[in-house]
Amino acid sequence: HLAVMLKRRVFRVRNALLRECMAEFLGTFVLVLFGCSAAAQVKTSRETKGQFLSINMSFSVGVMSAMYLTKGITGAHLNPAVTLSFCVLGQVPWKRMLPYWLFQVLGAYVASALVYMVYFDAIMEFSGGILTVYGPNETASIFATYPSEYVTLGTSFLDQVVGTGMLMLCILSLDEKRNTPAPHELIPVIVAVVVLGISMSMSGNCGAAINPARDLGPRLLTLTAGWGSEVFTCYNYWFWVPLVAPLVGGVSGSLIYLIFIHWHLPDSVPPKETDTSSNASDVIKQAANTPLMGIELKTASF
Repeated sequence: HLAVMLKRRVFRVRNALLRECMAEFLGTFVLVLFGCSAAAQVKTSRETKGQFLSINMSFSVGVMSAMYLTKGITGAHLNPAVTLSFCVLGQVPWKRMLPYWLFQVLGAYVASALVYMVYFDAIMEFSGGILTVYGPNETASIFATYPSEYVTLGTSFLDQVVGTGMLMLCILSLDEKRNTPAPHELIPVIVAVVVLGISMSMSGNCGAAINPARDLGPRLLTLTAGWGSEVFTCYNYWFWVPLVAPLVGGVSGSLIYLIFIHWHLPDSVPPKETDTSSNASDVIKQAANTPLMGIELKTASF
């Protein structure tokens, strides 16, 4: 026991911001590792070892696992759009935004690098050793998101705004005590299901990144691992859409939640029936066991 305590004192990071950044790094790492690994397996096996649904489910499992892993330290943002939204809502200090963003992108980059190493042989066999963004043997989409050829720039921007807006709109109420809060232990599961629903219904146009770190980190990996600058210049420099649109969407979804729901909730937490009964029972028992001593008992209202 003493040895464990000594190790904890030696390895424990005392700087609060650094601890939080480490959590965001590891959480985003787990999220991207699950998702991109599934994408690599589906792509390189030519869908003989999984389908599109496999990728959606794997990203959702990654979200759930990362939230359980890091929620006790930062609340598990895992997404610059979520961090920005919480800053706008006043739940996170603005000075933490850029450090969180940096470590989220770094976590996504390192996870993508690990996926690249694990699936290197499969990627090379599938692509014939030619790493490209276009064509039937392209492999860049294993890591970052890209638009369908028929989708216009405006539509893809709206796509990402709506997807991220839905994410924030659906998760902000989960911990709201004045509404119908979800059980605290099940919040990561519910968020994962929300992400699964978004990815299954809004990923046809451009991959449902809804997370700038999830897209930029892997895109930087492909830039440095052999795909070249084409990952940024392709589709008329489309790369900025999954960086900017989710930020707009996250804030928009948060404002919609405030305007339509949060500002209209009761000022206090409504009492639960079980709690009321328990309190009433306690008062009655206390009154029954208290000598009257000439003191008038008044009826309590519940």
